[in-house]
Formats: sequence, structure tokens, C-alpha cells
Amino acid sequence: MAKTMTLNICHLYPDLMDTYGDKGNIITIQKRCKWRGIDINLTNITIGQSLPASGFDLYFFGGGQDKAQTIVGKDLMKKGQTLKKAADNGTVFLSICGGYQLLQKYFKTKTGEIIKGIGLFDAYTVGSDNRMIQNLMIKINPELEQEIKSVYQTTNYQLPTTNLVGFENHSGKTYLGKNTKSLGKVIKGAGNNGEDKTEGAVYKNAFGCYLHGSLLPKNPHFADYLISKALERRYGKVKLKPLDDTLEWQAHNSAMEKAKE
Repeated sequence: MAKTMTLNICHLYPDLMDTYGDKGNIITIQKRCKWRGIDINLTNITIGQSLPASGFDLYFFGGGQDKAQTIVGKDLMKKGQTLKKAADNGTVFLSICGGYQLLQKYFKTKTGEIIKGIGLFDAYTVGSDNRMIQNLMIKINPELEQEIKSVYQTTNYQLPTTNLVGFENHSGKTYLGKNTKSLGKVIKGAGNNGEDKTEGAVYKNAFGCYLHGSLLPKNPHFADYLISKALERRYGKVKLKPLDDTLEWQAHNSAMEKAKE
């Protein structure tokens, strides 16, 4: 009898950083694992709580308002070395909007306040008067595209696209270091800054982006990619059981059509 696999997830600051239903990403991972008989251990870590040095396969860090980011940013400094070491060791991270910004070097608000980040991503964000609020569609970077194609399986679809779709709502403009890879190229929307067509950042298995919505329910191929990479650290290469993603792709396509309007 095959041994049951377990995925250990850490949800960072779920009480303060959960803008626009970002915890839907956690729910998606839980559901997609449950449907495959994969066990989930979910640990919530917030202000004042210690962060274990090891044991997690995936970290999730959602979005929040500037005030929440200021509070979280101070506490995050105490956890920074642990998180950076985890990323260096290939642990999977998904960070959205405010969480993405706090994993950068710093966020300079519109009022001039500097909120220090932990520098996991070689990037920084500067507040602006321009609110970027709209549907966001990106073409994922070519390296990730090939990896996703090799991982994602579904019972009734050839993978129709590796594009990602979500909803952005931010005034911070993010700029990547010269050697930092973006998650993808903007097809519709603003992305990192509305200037250079980049969206998100990638460092090893750590991903940051502005894709709210939630991201993973509408992008099952990316959800499965994150799950497979997270399991791989503990179990080696994993072939995920195919799921019927008819509804997920309908949601994806509907969001795509809205993004094109």
C-alpha cells in the first residue's frame, strides 16, 4: 500500500494579510490535495509567534493595507533569516501584493515611510498616486511554462494555456533587480509597475505577484505546479493524479474574457 504523502503549509499573518480573499489560495491547495489523498498540515503564524527553522514545504503570504504592512514588517524582521534560508533551500513560496512587497528589499509608501523588507527578492516598491486596479493577464516566463507543461495533468483537457489571470489593486510600483526574473510578461493590465511589462518575481521556488482574485482557483495549472514543487522536496519527483478541472478552466476563461474587455 502506497504511503500517504503530507504537505506542510505555513500561512504567514493570515489575520492581518488577507486582502481580496487571498486565503482562497490556501483553500485551493487544500482541496486539490484532498481530492488526491494527500494530507495537509496547515500552520498559521502571526505577530509575536516564533517561526520553526524547518518543517514547512510551502509558505503563503497574502496582501494587506499599508498600516498592516507596517505592523507585519517589524515582526517579519525577526523571521527574515529563517524565511530566506528556506527559500535558498528550495522551499516553495507564494506571496501576493503586500506579502510580495515585504519579501523585497523595501517598500517606500506614498507618504515617504520606508517599510523594510527581508530582501528575499532583489526588488523594491515605491508608492505612487496611480492606483492600478483592473483584471491582469500575464504570459508566464518560458522556463516556468515548460515546467508547468511537464507537471500539469487533467482528465479532460489538453493544457489550453499557461497564461495566468487575476485581479490587481495596488498603487505601489515594483522594480526588479537586473538579474531578477519576473513571473511573466503583462498581456493586459499594469503588473509590477505599469511601465516595463513585467509582473511578479521569481527566486528559486519563491514566487511573488500582484494577482489577487484569488489566483489559484482560476489557474489550476499553477496550483498543481506549486503543489508538485512543494512535495518534491520531501518525496522526490511526484506525478499528481489528474483531476476534472472543467469548472476551473471555465472560471479561468471567464476571467480572461473580462481582462480583454
